[in-house]
Amino acid sequence: MTAAVRFVDVSRWFGEVRAVDGVSLEIADGEFFAMLGPSGSGKTTCLRMLAGFERPTAGRVELHGRDVTDLPPYERDVNTVFQDYALFPHLSVAENVAYGLTIKKVAKPEVRRRVAEALDLVCLPDYGARKPAQLSGGQRQRVALARALINRPRVLLLDEPLGALDLKLRQQMQTELKAIQRQVGITFLFVTHDQEEALAMSDRLAVFNQGRVEQVGTPAEVYERPRTVFVAGFVGTTNLLIGDLAERLTSTPGPAAIRPERIRLLHCDTVAGATEASTVGSIREAVYLGMHTRYTVDLDGGGELVVVAQNLDADAAEAANIACAQGRRVRLAWEPSAVRALVE
Repeated sequence: MTAAVRFVDVSRWFGEVRAVDGVSLEIADGEFFAMLGPSGSGKTTCLRMLAGFERPTAGRVELHGRDVTDLPPYERDVNTVFQDYALFPHLSVAENVAYGLTIKKVAKPEVRRRVAEALDLVCLPDYGARKPAQLSGGQRQRVALARALINRPRVLLLDEPLGALDLKLRQQMQTELKAIQRQVGITFLFVTHDQEEALAMSDRLAVFNQGRVEQVGTPAEVYERPRTVFVAGFVGTTNLLIGDLAERLTSTPGPAAIRPERIRLLHCDTVAGATEASTVGSIREAVYLGMHTRYTVDLDGGGELVVVAQNLDADAAEAANIACAQGRRVRLAWEPSAVRALVE
């Protein structure tokens, strides 16, 4: 099957700065794909090259098997949704959504029908007469999405579209975006620096760092089996094991990683399981976070591990009190399979 999107050894240089450096990627038709990475990692530049707003210094960009590297944006079957929505404030919601069809001189009855369909899709059927200033941030985001989808692109590009929303609304829009993508069945390419957002929404994701792709996989693969030190540290919280600490805990020089939730926190006199590795130490800090408590444990012999324990009963809040927990001797235990070897 032909990929919806292909980057073939693509680079983009700005003078001496290599914003994108030899990226090769394939994104399947109908996939919700996330490009995840910190600011300046190259993910947005890749999206802009796909949209036609930037031209690669080297390499090739393909859409459904067609080389579009040198084509202008209007000749590419893509649409983009931006973080700032880019709505026309003087136009109504319906006029904003219809804008692309109006430019194409589509017949007015067809425009009205498709605008109604698009607003129904984003759950704003009765908002056509309003102006953008009369909408909430989440509603403006839905209008921007409807405007992009009404042109029926084969690939929809989303450049940090939820970044301006508050946490609760952002989480709601994550669910809605995923549902809309499933309903329309087109390829969504989503750029974000928020690892929770990427894990929650994508079928697969690519982790970017300094212009390169460090790892591609499903959310579970990237989180549970990080390949590099950067991926382990950027996607979720992890304990990085190197040098003496790695030698003592894993009998290897590292680097390696173990997730805080994969470590059991036991009384120091408790014996670990028959197959488990373990070490002892003292709690330096306990932070109650509602659903779980995060403990920082200073290990005998040096180093520290962070442990996350789920709060399963009402007494957890009292147990997490720093005054009670601080200094308590504990044993930490984990299955050897929870430790992942990494490359630099």
